[in-house]
Amino acid sequence: MAEASLPGLGGDTKAAPCSSVLELEELLREGKVSCSRVDEVWPNLFIGDAATANNRFELWKLGITHVLNAAHGGLYCQGGPDFYGSNVSYLGVPAHDLPDFNISAYFSSAADFIHCALSTPGAKVLVHCVVGVSRSATLVLAYLMLRQKLSLRQAVITVRQHRWVFPNRGFLHQLCQLDQQLWGAGRN
Repeated sequence: MAEASLPGLGGDTKAAPCSSVLELEELLREGKVSCSRVDEVWPNLFIGDAATANNRFELWKLGITHVLNAAHGGLYCQGGPDFYGSNVSYLGVPAHDLPDFNISAYFSSAADFIHCALSTPGAKVLVHCVVGVSRSATLVLAYLMLRQKLSLRQAVITVRQHRWVFPNRGFLHQLCQLDQQLWGAGRN
């Protein structure tokens, strides 16, 4: 997707890699200042909380066909095929919301799951953790970078137009590393 086709991004969204975690934190503080339990942040891609993910009726109303649980196995995020049944595809990522947790190990598998889902006509994906601010946001940002070819800066601005997110500093550092890998080599 070309930079010019992204709504509301303006001219301040250079594809240059993000220079620091502090710069990213400043960018994250801009935009929407609150979030609901679930928000559509990209066409048919939602970030939400565990309460939404655990409410099958709410998922049905939203038309959710795929769930990526970024806190699989956590206290409030059990999920799984037994819970959702055969109508919802499920991927569990056992991530901990700790700055030293290597969430980047799941960037590719999560992006592949989201991409395959969104390539299916009528599919809608919910990515959630407990609150829907750090782990889930990190995996959605990585998806936008890996599969939609957005820079980290573009991905943050896009998501922040629809939901307040704030990945922990360790996750931001890992996203900056991904940004450097993708854009530092002069990605098209």
